[in-house]
Amino acid sequence: MPSLLKMHGISKSFPGVQALRDVTISVAEGEVHAICGENGAGKSTLMKILSGVYAHGSYDGDIVFDGEPCHFKSVRDSEHRGIVIIHQELALSPFLSIAENIFLGNEQARRGIVNWPQTNRRAAELLDRVGLREQPDTKILDIGVGKQQLVEIAKALSKRVRLLILDEPTAALNDADSEHLLGLIRQLKGQGITSIIISHKLNEIAAIADTTTVIRDGRTVATFDMRGSVSESQIIRAMVGRDLAHRFPEHTPRIGEEVLRIEDWTVHHPIDRGRVVVDNAALNVRGGEIVGIAGLMGAGRTELAMSVFGHSYGTGISGRIYLHGREVRVRSVDEAIGHGIAYATEDRKRYGLNLIEDIKRNITAAKLAAVARLGIVNNAEEVHRAERLRREMRVKADSVAVLTGKLSGGNQQKVVLSKWLFTEPEVLILDEPTRGIDVGAKYEIYEIINALADAGKAVVVISSELPELLGICDRIYAMSQGRITGEMDRAEATQEGLMRYMTMDRSGVSR
Repeated sequence: MPSLLKMHGISKSFPGVQALRDVTISVAEGEVHAICGENGAGKSTLMKILSGVYAHGSYDGDIVFDGEPCHFKSVRDSEHRGIVIIHQELALSPFLSIAENIFLGNEQARRGIVNWPQTNRRAAELLDRVGLREQPDTKILDIGVGKQQLVEIAKALSKRVRLLILDEPTAALNDADSEHLLGLIRQLKGQGITSIIISHKLNEIAAIADTTTVIRDGRTVATFDMRGSVSESQIIRAMVGRDLAHRFPEHTPRIGEEVLRIEDWTVHHPIDRGRVVVDNAALNVRGGEIVGIAGLMGAGRTELAMSVFGHSYGTGISGRIYLHGREVRVRSVDEAIGHGIAYATEDRKRYGLNLIEDIKRNITAAKLAAVARLGIVNNAEEVHRAERLRREMRVKADSVAVLTGKLSGGNQQKVVLSKWLFTEPEVLILDEPTRGIDVGAKYEIYEIINALADAGKAVVVISSELPELLGICDRIYAMSQGRITGEMDRAEATQEGLMRYMTMDRSGVSR
């Protein structure tokens, strides 16, 4: 197939950072082209150059689209040629309707007056095309992230897209929404639309991509024809520059006495108070043990974790929490932290970190009193203790004065873990600790989790990736419809066995 896009010799630098070095990529017309690489490799920077976010003149190299050299000065310029990017952080206005978002900046208007019947009619046609069964006047805040992704694609289709760029499109989606989105990309391919997809999920790349380009340290290192026999190991080797003989580090657990026990734990929905979201749950974790919690979306895993962490979710909470065999009260986050319980949220950017604050303040925020006297922070002590954790956790930054928002996803996650280690916890609950980070950074997070267990911590890991739980956990609980439906030791645990427990209804029958 002829090339639709060629980017040759692309180099881009920021103050103190060479983000891209002589990157070359060629995308054939009508194909799905994947770009992968570790966090910070330069993938998103390259796509921002292509889409006009970084204007011509701010980088070196050439862009040729449909046989013509392109010098995009803005996003509007690239969209005029049919190149549309959907960023990982969706750019929709939550208080506007679906139709208003689709045509925002491209209003169906005449003489300054919006034609609402035409707007809603065209929006309905686009929604039908992406398989979204919602009314055009539905507000964005009333639909989930998976449906919001489809609205973004409908918006792209309204601009007569020829090349669709999707940056981590399934990072925040459940399995069903991810599969629907990948199916839509295949459907668009059948309609002649070329796609570039940035993803860390190698199984999705294998399922959908015709070609995969790997970028490492700002350089193009390999391009694979996925229609041949390409293994995940080959892609990983290109991404990280070394073999990962095992996806998970070797670990021999040293399990001690019970640290945490939860009994008869029941939680009601914070708004619909008659709805039970965690139903009579019971579990325990020992020192030095890594315990997983598996479950489908809506099973109640996060609700269980947050309610245990100082009642930070839910109402009508009942049950008992024991630490080292003694019952304790954890009715607030302060009480939970005081008892040595820490919870690292699944949404690090919204709830786990202050992205416009530096590493130092993010690390010390959960227990600022530890570096203060008489209410005044000792800056030297704060820097010293934060710097020590930065080094121990191998956060890639020159100092703790670097803004957290400037870090890659993997390094942001290390800052989240550093923040909770600063509180000196005995129990660490890690909710989706590797979501949205690459395989190399995941390996480092697994090593950190193992080290925490080796230090005697009781570690709970919530993950939607069953291979991850099977790879790092000593025991795994499964949840379904708010209930803990099963428990399996590492030796007996399988994906099939966990899935049976994860799909049980309240009568104990798999759905």
